[in-house]
Amino acid sequence: MKTIRGTLFVVAAPSGAGKSSLVNAVLAKEPGIALSISFTSRAPRPGERHAQHYHFVAREEFEAMVARGEFFEHALVHGDYKGTARQSVEPQLAAGKDVLLEIDWQGARQVREQVPDCISVFILPPSRDALQTRMRNRGQDSEEVIARRLAAAREEMSHYDEFDYVIVNEHFDAAAAELRAIFVAHRLRRAAQAERHEALIRDLLA
Repeated sequence: MKTIRGTLFVVAAPSGAGKSSLVNAVLAKEPGIALSISFTSRAPRPGERHAQHYHFVAREEFEAMVARGEFFEHALVHGDYKGTARQSVEPQLAAGKDVLLEIDWQGARQVREQVPDCISVFILPPSRDALQTRMRNRGQDSEEVIARRLAAAREEMSHYDEFDYVIVNEHFDAAAAELRAIFVAHRLRRAAQAERHEALIRDLLA
């Protein structure tokens, strides 16, 4: 039986928009999608675990990996490197597994250049006040870091029009349902279904 190449999904958002919570909620109901664990040069935040939330590496090691061409995409975000290793993506796609990248807009742009048919989604907060409140409520960053992230948020959000889909995360359950609907609808495209059910369609039309 022919293996159908998996789909690469890209989800991006400004810090504090609720991207990780939405992705985790949807993936809990979509076991057919694998979340690619990114590499980062920043230190773990409280509660974060190596190889579960990120692969935490020293800045020097990250730069060495870049020099060796090991990243599918990478970017300098808020003073720290983040990136997706090729080995985390390509083998799974080739094996027919859908893969989701939870990255920033810079990484998403790099991915689109390499995989034009990827499906990209941008998450927006319902307001600037809500974004600031969510950042503070996390209790993970200093006031200096929060101020820097808020200053960068407007620039990040200005790139929403580079994405295929946009979701406003005002009501969490509704936003999660919308994100899942994108994944499900993509699998039901005619071309994908025709390839997936080739034998059935041939039999039905005989």
